[in-house]
Amino acid sequence: MSVIAQEIPLALYVHWPWCVQKCPYCDFNSHQKRDADESEYVQALLDDWALQLPALSGRKISSIFFGGGTPSLAHPRFIAAVLDRVAKEAGLTSDCEITLEANPGTADAAHFAGYRAAGVNRLSLGIQSFDSDLLKQIGRIHDGNQAKQAIELARKLGFDNLNLDLMVGLPSQTEKTALADIEVALSFAPEHLSHYQLTLEPNTPFFARPPQNLPDEDLADHLQFICHERLNAAGFDRYEVSAWQSKQGMASRHNLNYWQFGDYVGIGAGAHGKLTLADGSLVRTNHAKSPVRYVQDLSAGLLPKRQPLLRENRAFEFLMNGLRLRDGVDASFFMQRTGLPLLAIEKQWQQGVADGLLAPISDKLVTTTLGYQYLNSVLSHWL
Repeated sequence: MSVIAQEIPLALYVHWPWCVQKCPYCDFNSHQKRDADESEYVQALLDDWALQLPALSGRKISSIFFGGGTPSLAHPRFIAAVLDRVAKEAGLTSDCEITLEANPGTADAAHFAGYRAAGVNRLSLGIQSFDSDLLKQIGRIHDGNQAKQAIELARKLGFDNLNLDLMVGLPSQTEKTALADIEVALSFAPEHLSHYQLTLEPNTPFFARPPQNLPDEDLADHLQFICHERLNAAGFDRYEVSAWQSKQGMASRHNLNYWQFGDYVGIGAGAHGKLTLADGSLVRTNHAKSPVRYVQDLSAGLLPKRQPLLRENRAFEFLMNGLRLRDGVDASFFMQRTGLPLLAIEKQWQQGVADGLLAPISDKLVTTTLGYQYLNSVLSHWL
């Protein structure tokens, strides 16, 4: 069974690597901005795109995501340059979702208006909390008032599709402060919320020196639970482990493409991609993490590194992504996007059904309510 590239949606991820300062919990590929030549970096992005374009089999782009780092530090002309080139050379689907991550501490009216004019139609604001004291404890550069002002500014400038990132399990956080963050967020009627626990990732300052007064695991889980109850009561739909939509149709299309095992091009320092090539083979791509090294590589005309996505790994990777969705993933996507028959997962799936963790295979591959709480146990069948 071969995979046909034209049948698979294609997204684009663009990485902007710089921040005003790096947050102590962050393990993303971000760097404190000093004397970087942004024009040189943007030219590298355009060169990167040009080098990868021949492998895209003439497919249009269904979603674009500017992540970081802090893309809201970028001048709008740089965002426009990328979008104009992609639209001209590949084309965008009529409903293409174009998201840009923004830090409230860098919210600027001219920049936001410029992003809107360039074609950005969705903003993802890294709020994390509206409590200034909690924000200070986790090393954010904005305060609670700036968080609110950034949302108000986005609305004023016409952004009608907003995601707000919120964190739970912060140092000194209580039921009262956790729920207060939810209430303030709901007061702005966002189309989407991302709600997740603070985790101490290896190779971060917080991992080496954990902050004082962190909630223990039980309290952090309790805080998350009561926040979820409030979001449910407000009519929000938890369609993915950490993602909530205000109503049907407001899910992040870009992230859905990841979770449904679609294809994506990655351009920028440290950017990753997954592509189905014209011959039906699947590859993963990645770039050097250092912005300096990335620019050097592109100046030399080097393609991103490629690794084949082996058939024996595809079932696990597909399910690791797809089962994060509360309603599961279309069974037809498994065959279409892995090149494998459903028979390849049937034995392990039946064991999951017997354990009460998976629903019988139908038009959807989906967990039970219990299985959704223990995804790692579910996935262990394919390790």
